[in-house]
Amino acid sequence: MFSFRRVALLLALGLPAAHFALAQDTPTSGSSSSQQGQPQAQKPAGEQQGSVSVQGRLKARREARRAAAIRDTYSHLYEVQLGMGYMRFTPGKDLQRTSFYSWNVDFTRFYSDRLGVTLNARGNYGTTFVYLNPYNVTKPSISMYNFMAGPQYRFYMQPKFSFSGRAMAGLAHGHFSGDTNGYGSTTVGMWPDGNTFAASAEVMGEYNVSPSLALRLAPEYFFTGFGSEFQGSRGFKAGFIYRFGKQ
Repeated sequence: MFSFRRVALLLALGLPAAHFALAQDTPTSGSSSSQQGQPQAQKPAGEQQGSVSVQGRLKARREARRAAAIRDTYSHLYEVQLGMGYMRFTPGKDLQRTSFYSWNVDFTRFYSDRLGVTLNARGNYGTTFVYLNPYNVTKPSISMYNFMAGPQYRFYMQPKFSFSGRAMAGLAHGHFSGDTNGYGSTTVGMWPDGNTFAASAEVMGEYNVSPSLALRLAPEYFFTGFGSEFQGSRGFKAGFIYRFGKQ
């Protein structure tokens, strides 16, 4: 009986104490869990911010390398082109068009990475059909030489390629009678020998093999005025470009 009463008394005194201890521990556990959870909630945002920052630095470095490559390629002071060309030319008022094959040389002086002035020289050679005639001259060889100058402008530039436009004007010298057995060019229906104006408009595409060396392809409209007539010819030029000197 005595032991039972002693156990009951201990239980009666221990229950309030245990309840008080649990009440004290509960806020502490909640605060600790909330403190532990706070860094876990912020960690993904920090990682995302770091990732965006790294991507931004990589993009900035790529843009800096691209700008340096463009500057290294297009900051040359001079440019020389050696090439060939093809053109369909009308050698006489009532004659059909003939094919001209040509050599051409360009020298360009640049005043910025976009704007330059070009001097151009070329020689054009072909054989034309002048129909049957009593002079036994049917397929004479003809030639034309051109000397022109004009502005050139790069309107699109990338490290590996660019596009430019150019307009030139100058002199055309036609030699049409050299293969007519002395009868003259006008006798067989061709333009008279002599000089007239020449003009050219072209769009040029360039592929850069290196900052100093490039390949060029340029469709062209070419205009002359032989025999007091207007000749509009179409063709293209292709060649190698060498750049040198620094602005």
